[in-house]
Amino acid sequence: MPKTFAVFGVTGHQGGSIINYVLNDPSLSQKYTIRAITRNISSEKAKRLKKKVEVIQDDTLDQASLEVALTDTHIVCAMIIVSGFGPDGFEVEFNNAKTIADIAVEKGVSYFIFSRLPSVSKMSSGQHTKVIPFNAKAKAEKYIHGLSIKSDFFAGDGTWVLTRPISSETGFPYIDIDGDTGKFVGAILTELDKYESKTFCTAERIYTLEEIAAILSRTTGKTVVYKQISLEEFKNNLSLPPFLAELFINGLVCQEQYGYFGPDSRELVAWAQANAQGRLTTLEYLIAHPLQLV
Repeated sequence: MPKTFAVFGVTGHQGGSIINYVLNDPSLSQKYTIRAITRNISSEKAKRLKKKVEVIQDDTLDQASLEVALTDTHIVCAMIIVSGFGPDGFEVEFNNAKTIADIAVEKGVSYFIFSRLPSVSKMSSGQHTKVIPFNAKAKAEKYIHGLSIKSDFFAGDGTWVLTRPISSETGFPYIDIDGDTGKFVGAILTELDKYESKTFCTAERIYTLEEIAAILSRTTGKTVVYKQISLEEFKNNLSLPPFLAELFINGLVCQEQYGYFGPDSRELVAWAQANAQGRLTTLEYLIAHPLQLV
């Protein structure tokens, strides 16, 4: 009999990729029945999902709705929306993850998969403390490790731009979120015992800013170069509230010093790539889908 696989964040990139992968995999589609959990069941994406899978409304602030959503569920995959943009953002984001995990244990869920991020504060020995979304998810991961439930973790997507206040040799993990997130979670679902307590640092590989500029040059037909600018200039160009600007800059500087996933980022990404189900999309996809630089 198929096991119930509950997925949060189903109208987002990660959740959508996971559902599509399971539905299209001949083995996993027979092994699991998907329960898509979303805050807004009236959205267009949720309506389209209803034609394929069970869709349940949930608000992580409403414990009763979570209890209903996780009843008779075997495996949970949770993605937590970034909440760390206010004075209480850290606790809000951590408590959202904690609540889902606690109710999963209460309802007898056998396996918990969590989309995590590394602690920037820990990575930098307390030097960079403002990157709340990373720190909150890292605290949640530690909490989940201590629960009486089997668990696994995958790290979310990397982002990149060309003008930043860091060295051109700084590495950024690249992942096609829509196309490839499911390939990592699919590996976990295929062999739960093998990957228990493992962490997938999900990326096709790590590209330096210099490499990204070179790929953009080849695929767009334009001359693209990376330009390092000062912290002050970058901050002024952000047009963000001071708190958010500080958060963003803290994260970038820490990434330059310690790597996106920590000092062993390249090795961690290489392991995740080797264990993914299927071939991952590289940045060379821009050859077929070039950016329009004007």
